[in-house]
Amino acid sequence: MSKERYHHGELRAALLDAAEALVRERGVDGWSLREASARVGVSPSAAYHHFDARDALVRSLSDRVIARLGERLRRAAHRASGEHPHRRLIAYGRSYVRWALEDPAVARLAFAAGRADLRTPIAPHPHDVLAAELDRLVDTGELPSAARPGAEFVVWAAVHGLATLLIDGLVQLHGPRAVDREAERLLDAVLTGLAREQPPARPWPTPRSAHSQRLAAPAETPAGGNTASDAGHSPPSP
Repeated sequence: MSKERYHHGELRAALLDAAEALVRERGVDGWSLREASARVGVSPSAAYHHFDARDALVRSLSDRVIARLGERLRRAAHRASGEHPHRRLIAYGRSYVRWALEDPAVARLAFAAGRADLRTPIAPHPHDVLAAELDRLVDTGELPSAARPGAEFVVWAAVHGLATLLIDGLVQLHGPRAVDREAERLLDAVLTGLAREQPPARPWPTPRSAHSQRLAAPAETPAGGNTASDAGHSPPSP
């Protein structure tokens, strides 16, 4: 990208675009802030006005990617409206897995970077989209209210697990239709299990992510904090 191809005031976005292209070409760690600056046509010192280090650029790009994923998942669920209530969540899961397979380097980036400032929200966040769909299932009687606490982490573990196995080549499926059907089978199994779940003798553990912690206590979340459960993010929770 040349210096003339971005307008005044849009350097930050241009740097993010350049970084995303570099991630696709070389992976999360195979490039520098200097290289991103060169692609835009500015000096590294100009880039420092927006990002004080490469890690800051990576974190900001990760936030942008996750917000973009959230919007994609929300649209996928909305397009399935009018069908069986489960279809919205199945559409969510299919879209998540497709996203990971279509853009694996960028998908890895989304979970490789811890967030610098958890007080800055990501909207729409995939976690919130998933939570809303599960709440809808409770409202329609498809999911018992007793099974709802923590259900988003159960669904996320399943969907993200399938996506990761596929992009790592540990599981292979022939073509997009096979991927969609596997995602559908997985979500059907998870939702059936949740619907039949009996209250345990002892409460289930309470999973947390950086995003869920921010929602629970935004004023108390330390800047720069993250958890091992999602490397600073909740669904790509998907």
